[in-house]
Amino acid sequence: YDREGRILRTDYGDWTLLNCYFPSGTTGDVRQDFKMQFLDWFFDFITELKKTRPKLIIVGDYNIAHEEIDIHNPKGNKDSSGFLPEERAWMTKWFESGFTDAFRYKNPDKVEYSWWSFRAGARGNNKGWRIDYQSVTDNLRDKITHVRQLTDVVHSDHCPVMMEIDL
Repeated sequence: YDREGRILRTDYGDWTLLNCYFPSGTTGDVRQDFKMQFLDWFFDFITELKKTRPKLIIVGDYNIAHEEIDIHNPKGNKDSSGFLPEERAWMTKWFESGFTDAFRYKNPDKVEYSWWSFRAGARGNNKGWRIDYQSVTDNLRDKITHVRQLTDVVHSDHCPVMMEIDL
């Protein structure tokens, strides 16, 4: 996965920041299989890393909308890469393994997205997906002070996502 430059790791004192770009599976079965292999590898990689670096912040484009609240049309997208049952199950496993979804922790019921297709005016109609995440190990959860998505900032098909944490 290093050949695709998907992970940037920086250690700061006793905590580690990983900025990640998870594969997309939207171009077909080969890339979807690659994505699922990456997810398995990444889970194992982070499980090992947590043994020596237990305070982790993992941010980036996960290319998965976890819950129905995270996608504008869950029924219509149930068979779409990025909202497949196996991808969503991986996210559930991820958050049950000692990680907190910082946005949902601070905004449990907020319907807000971080990505919109360039097609059919999706952004203007707010037909988006929340696929960009800030995950923190549970031992950092209570240090999160603010999380928001800068939906009014338009520079790509994603909007910036922001987390403030008191470390």
